[in-house]
Amino acid sequence: MDDPVVVIITGVSTGIGRELAERYLERPNHIVVGSIRDESKPEISTLKNAKVAPGSRLLLVHIESTSFTDTANALNAVVESGIDHVDIIIANAGGSPHVQPLDVVDAKDMISNFHVNAVAPLVLFQTFKPLLQKSRRSPKWISVTTGGGSISLMESIRSWVGPAYGASKAALNWITCAIHFENEWLMATAIHPGLVQTDPGNWVARTFGNLEKAPITIQHCVKRMLDIIDNATREKTSGKYIRAMDGTEMPW
Repeated sequence: MDDPVVVIITGVSTGIGRELAERYLERPNHIVVGSIRDESKPEISTLKNAKVAPGSRLLLVHIESTSFTDTANALNAVVESGIDHVDIIIANAGGSPHVQPLDVVDAKDMISNFHVNAVAPLVLFQTFKPLLQKSRRSPKWISVTTGGGSISLMESIRSWVGPAYGASKAALNWITCAIHFENEWLMATAIHPGLVQTDPGNWVARTFGNLEKAPITIQHCVKRMLDIIDNATREKTSGKYIRAMDGTEMPW
């Protein structure tokens, strides 16, 4: 049997990360390494019982995005489990504080968001880069970002109303571009899922869109994301900021 496809996904307890993990586990010969924060939550036990294809398995590791040591401990757990390479990393975990205008946004929220949404993915890349380099396939890095991180679209989508979140995602976009330019052996891209029916997505839809819930289901979003990831190449996809729903490129 060929080497398993090893996929690391951060934030697999719920939402997009959870759906990504389950869809990859349904593929034969895949190892999904999923990061969680609290193993005692009920959704973790159901994830452990998710459908698994032949030759596939799930490994859960603890990563708290504000920790400076969890990611290194996760690497140790991955290596100790017998995994010697990584093919795909999806930096999905993120966070958003209460929305506050620029004039009154709390500096602590700015710093916290920058750590969770930008620094933590960078540390993830730094830590697992040696295993990505051992991939016998074409390794891929995916940053799950947002339209709110686009400076060019700030006026049209009014993302300036959430400075802590938007600025931190803009930083993630910058880091994604830097990963692309500095690593010619790697496919690195940023994907904007759209307004998805996660808890934060539904809150945004109700608060700013006068909608009962977000218009995009998690299942449809992940299907489109997987289409992009499966077909992503260094030449055509890397270094770009992509809208999941239609695969078009977005302005930084």
